[in-house]
Amino acid sequence: MADSRSIVALNIGSQRVTMALLAPSSNGGLILKKYESSTILADPAAEMTRLPQIRIAVAELVSKLGLAKEKVSYAISGQSVFTRFVKLPSLDSDDIEQLVAFEAQQHVPFPINEVVWDWQLLNSEAGQQEVVLVAIKADALDDLNDCVKDADLSTGLVDASPMALANAFLYNYGDLQEPALMIDIGARTSNLVYLDGNKVFTRTIAIGGATLTSAIAKEYNVPFIEAESQKCTNGLVALDTRHTSQLDDLTAALGSCIRTALNRMPAEIARTTNFFRSQHDGAAPKRIFLAGGGSNLPMISDFFQEKLRLPVEFFNPLKRVSVGQGVDVDKVSVEAHQLGELIGLGLRQLDAARLNIDLVPETVENERKDAQKRPKLIIASGVIMAACAAFCVSGILGKSKAVKDARKQEKVATDLTNIANPITAELKDADKIAGIVNQYQDVVDSRVMWLKGLGDIKKHFSHEELWVIDMEPVINFDPKVDEEGAPKYKSLVAEDVKKAAYGTTALTMPKSEPKLTSKGRPNPDYVASSVNAVKVTGFWRGSSNSLVRTQLKKLVDNSDIFGKEISRKSGNKTTTVKLSDPEIVIENATTAADDKLGAPFTVIIPLNNPILLK
Repeated sequence: MADSRSIVALNIGSQRVTMALLAPSSNGGLILKKYESSTILADPAAEMTRLPQIRIAVAELVSKLGLAKEKVSYAISGQSVFTRFVKLPSLDSDDIEQLVAFEAQQHVPFPINEVVWDWQLLNSEAGQQEVVLVAIKADALDDLNDCVKDADLSTGLVDASPMALANAFLYNYGDLQEPALMIDIGARTSNLVYLDGNKVFTRTIAIGGATLTSAIAKEYNVPFIEAESQKCTNGLVALDTRHTSQLDDLTAALGSCIRTALNRMPAEIARTTNFFRSQHDGAAPKRIFLAGGGSNLPMISDFFQEKLRLPVEFFNPLKRVSVGQGVDVDKVSVEAHQLGELIGLGLRQLDAARLNIDLVPETVENERKDAQKRPKLIIASGVIMAACAAFCVSGILGKSKAVKDARKQEKVATDLTNIANPITAELKDADKIAGIVNQYQDVVDSRVMWLKGLGDIKKHFSHEELWVIDMEPVINFDPKVDEEGAPKYKSLVAEDVKKAAYGTTALTMPKSEPKLTSKGRPNPDYVASSVNAVKVTGFWRGSSNSLVRTQLKKLVDNSDIFGKEISRKSGNKTTTVKLSDPEIVIENATTAADDKLGAPFTVIIPLNNPILLK
C-alpha cells in the first residue's frame, strides 16, 4: 500500500508493461521506490490477444508491487495516439481555444466526437503560436482503461508515451547547450523526441523491434515467436564486412538480416529532421540518445553512430532521480533507458513537466466532475437541513404566527395561479406555432440539402473517365428485404415523365397502408414512405468496374448528405442499420464493349437524413 504522497505510474507498451512506485524527495525531485516489468507478445498477427495479455500483465504487476486500490497515472504507446504540432496566428487567450478546436477537426483523422483529445500551447514566437494536439480513439482508450480498472486500480491522468518521454528528457537533459535527438525504439513503433533549446518536437514512426523480428521470421521461414527468441538470444546489428568476418556464419547472417531491416530508420530520421528544421525552425541534432527495449541489441549504438555521423549514448532518465533501497539496483541499471515514460508520469505529479496532456476517458472525466460537485452538495444539504431545523423551532415557538403566514402564502399562491393559467395557454399556442415553423424549416433544409448533394456529387463523384447523366430520388430503399423478390426500392419519378405535359409534376406519391386500423390500433403493415436514397445513373470507361466503387466510396466518406446507414423496419420497430460496401447497390457497372465509348452504371446511394413524404 502506498502512502498519500506516493505516485503510481504505469507504462502500457506494445511488448512491455512496466509499473513503478515513486515519491517526491525533500529537495523537490523524485525517488524511485519500487519497479517491476512484464513482457507480452508483440506478434502483429496476434493483435486480438493483446488486450487480454495487457490485462494479465497489469494485474501481475499490481500484485507484485502490492498497489491494489491505488490511483495510477498511465502512458499509452505512440502507435495508439495521433500527435500533431500545429502553428497558429498570435491570438488572445479567449480566442485560441476556438481556433484549436477548429484545427483539431481539420487535423485529427477521425470524427472529433469519436476521439478523446487534448492540446497544449507551446513556446510562442513573434507573430505566431504553436500547439501540440494529441488524440486517441475513444473506444481504444476505453479498452485500455478497462484493463486498468480490472486490476483494482483507479485512473489518475492518462498521458501519451511520446509526451512522457519528452518530459523525462527535458527534466534530465534540459541544460544541454546543443540540439539533441532521443530515439526510443519500441516493439511496434519508435518515438523521435527533438530538443532544441525551448523547442520540443516528437514524431512516432512505424519501425520497431517487431519489424526486425518479422524480417528474421521471413528470412528463415520460422514463426514470429521463434524469430523473437533468436533475436533476443543471438541477435546483433552487423556493421561492415570486417565485423561480420569475425563472427560465425549463422551469427553473421542473422546480424546482416537485422541490419538490412534497420536501414529504414536512419532514412526516416533524416526525413523527420528536415521537417523539424523547415517547418518548425529547429536545428539539426548534434547528439543522439538511445532508449527503449529495441536499443538492447548489441552494436546498435555503433550502427546509428555510423549512419547518422553523430555521437550516440544511452538515455538515462534516472540522471536526476534517486533510487530507493527497495529497488533491485542491478536490474534498474540494465533497464534504466526503458524507464523514461514512468519518470515522465512521475514528473507530472510534481508539476515539473513542460508538456501536460491528459487523455482521460469520458467516464473518468464524469467521475471527476461528480467528485467536484459532491462537497457543494453536502454543504447545500447541510444548509437545507439547518434551515429546516430553524423553521421547525420557529414553528414550535410561534405556531399562531405560522398559521397566519400560511394563509397569506395560500392567497399569494391563488393569485399566482390566476396569472399562470393565461400564460400556460399562451405557451401551448407558442408550441403549436413552433411546430409549424419547424415544418417550414424542414422543407427549406430539404431544398438546401439537394443543392449540397449535387455539389458533393460534383466534387467527390467526379472522374475523367466517369460522367453522371441522371439522378432520381427513391423511397423505402433497403438492399435486404424480407420477402423474396420484393423490390429493394421504389423510384419517386413517374415512368412516363418524358411524356408529361409542361407544368405537371414528375413525381408519383406512393400509396401506403393507413397508420391506424379500423379499430384505431397501430397498423403493423404501415410503412412511412420517405426519400432515403438517390439513384444515380451514368457512363464510365476503363478496364475495371472498380472505378465506380472507388468513386462511390470517396463520395460517402466525404459527404454529409450521403452515407452508409438506412432505417430498417421490423414490425412496429425501426432500427438504424449500417450498410457494408457491397450493400450499397450497384445495379449495373459493366465493362464497355469494344465499339462503345463507355459502359452504363447505376448506383443507389443512401441519404444520411431521409425526407418523410407527407
